[in-house]
Amino acid sequence: MHQITFRIEGGGDVVAYALPGEILLEAARKANVAIDAPCSGNGSCGKCRVRLVEGRLNTSPNRHMTEAESSEGWILACGSTVADSDAVVLVPDIASAYRSRMRIADLSDRREIEIFNGVRDSIFSTGISMGTGLEKIRLELSPPDSDDPRSDLDRIADVLRRETGLVCRPTYLSLKKIPNVVRESGFRFTCLFRREGETAVLLDLWGDHEEHPVCGLAIDIGTTTVSAVTVNIESGEILSGASSGNGQVRYGADVINRIVEATKEGGIGRLQRAVLEETIIPIIETMCVSAGIRREWIYRVCVVSNTTMNHLFLGLNPDYIRREPYVPVFMELDGIAASDAGLPVHPCAEIIIAPNIGSYVGGDITAGTLSSMIWNREEYSLFIDLGTNGEIVFGNRDFMVGCACSAGPAFEGGDISCGMRAIDGAIESVTIEKDTLDPALKIIGPAGQKPVGLCGSGLIDCVAEMFRTGIINSAGRIIAEGRRIRQSEHGIKSYVLAYKEEYGSPRDIELNEIDLDNFIRAKGAVFSAIRTMLKSLDIEMGMIDRVIIAGGIGSGINIDNGIRIGMLPDIDRDRYSYIGNSALSGAYAMLISENARRKVSEIAGNTTYMEMSSNPFYMDEFVSACFIPHTDIRYFPTITEEIASDSK
Repeated sequence: MHQITFRIEGGGDVVAYALPGEILLEAARKANVAIDAPCSGNGSCGKCRVRLVEGRLNTSPNRHMTEAESSEGWILACGSTVADSDAVVLVPDIASAYRSRMRIADLSDRREIEIFNGVRDSIFSTGISMGTGLEKIRLELSPPDSDDPRSDLDRIADVLRRETGLVCRPTYLSLKKIPNVVRESGFRFTCLFRREGETAVLLDLWGDHEEHPVCGLAIDIGTTTVSAVTVNIESGEILSGASSGNGQVRYGADVINRIVEATKEGGIGRLQRAVLEETIIPIIETMCVSAGIRREWIYRVCVVSNTTMNHLFLGLNPDYIRREPYVPVFMELDGIAASDAGLPVHPCAEIIIAPNIGSYVGGDITAGTLSSMIWNREEYSLFIDLGTNGEIVFGNRDFMVGCACSAGPAFEGGDISCGMRAIDGAIESVTIEKDTLDPALKIIGPAGQKPVGLCGSGLIDCVAEMFRTGIINSAGRIIAEGRRIRQSEHGIKSYVLAYKEEYGSPRDIELNEIDLDNFIRAKGAVFSAIRTMLKSLDIEMGMIDRVIIAGGIGSGINIDNGIRIGMLPDIDRDRYSYIGNSALSGAYAMLISENARRKVSEIAGNTTYMEMSSNPFYMDEFVSACFIPHTDIRYFPTITEEIASDSK
């Protein structure tokens, strides 16, 4: 047994003990040391970089590390094992990094507000009304005396029955507050209850000096990103919003790796703590401060997420989701209280879990489908949520079919050496000059912001532009030469978007052929799923009336470039629209409206789930789609014309 000291960058030391031959990444996880490992340790992403400071570890050269980096002691935690000595390892503080990457959405971005409000207005224009079942009532009791020594609860129940016709059922927490509140308020106070049939479930009570709004919380738990808003339930006003990286990403960038991690000893607990304690709770605390509210004023919570994420949020075993016949613990669930899930809001707050459609199409898509308005329209609509997973719903008010494809995390920066979320420092748009191969970059953030990496929309642009300008061929191989083309000692070529000397950035930002392979598989998975779904319905691409894009890829997606690389159908561009974070919009609607909640349940029940892994056409379609734009160029007539024009 040897001592491994993990020296957290900007923090203290964590001491662990490991046997010779034990993988360093596993030793770190046992010690609860956060090391970024989107591929969950299979060596494909190269992001679990640590630096050997003292001692010795067994490691070998890899394609992700240059000779210069290796000589400085940089190694991959997944590719290194404990040797016959103690060691000291420098680790980037990933847990702090996730908190520092938290972005407070002050709702000042006009386009973001317009998109969110437009989606909200569309939902409620269908006749869906606000109303949650939460009600406030002002009560005045006669003080007890020797002639009327009834209990406090009996007095409250009598007045409540007289005013509302409902039978009072107190929660334990409300019961504890009754004696002090009623007397400190002079027997005049406010009650908050939840209407359940003929029963009023008493949640809280307070006097005039404690008057406060009744608040709610909507959370979108994405595989890579968690976003949330706090809401005044009575008015529907959004009070604050925030987003952060999902702390679970260090256990794998996709749901399959997370499920595998969950099967290990203590794995479910580690994953639940990563999303709850490292991600959601800091978000809640930050938003409450921003909105000027207290956590215990949040009495209703709506959570939307994919099937695996809602299992891990609740601490449920997700293992059978990945095993044929792919059965989750639940599809639809009611009756979960905040205290059950460990959420630091009012303990009696009801948690609404958006229902799942299938093993890989979850509540984020049912909520997103509500936002897409497919269910209320005559025309054929294609709804595509581009996040870590690619989920698709096709149909109209008469029918809906949903599926998921294994797109991987590329659209949110995972599996890409320079990839990142769409936050300050991310390159969100790229154009390349054909003669010089020099790029023009648009970077998220204030004027003068240095580029840090490439987010999903920027990645789509970059690959499309590299193909248009002849830097890469249809297989994603770099065939051009020039000052921006590099080749590593392992024979892997890359295109440099930004030299660190140009911008004063920490490192060069480049896209290599491994990144291109990962991305082409991701875009191929999306298009092949669309093709497979439409083929099963005997519907041609040209019959699609509307394409609605949503998800973590961001509003900066260039539709022309999405078509150019072979990810999106080559149809009239005016049929495309973007609706932002549709899952969060749907969660907001469910939060403030029981009618919207029921509509989402109806959507889940009326959507036919199509499992791609068992579809005989899918793999053939996927192989054909792993080229730019496709092996069958006839699917992309405008791109064919563009290529022919450029060749003249």
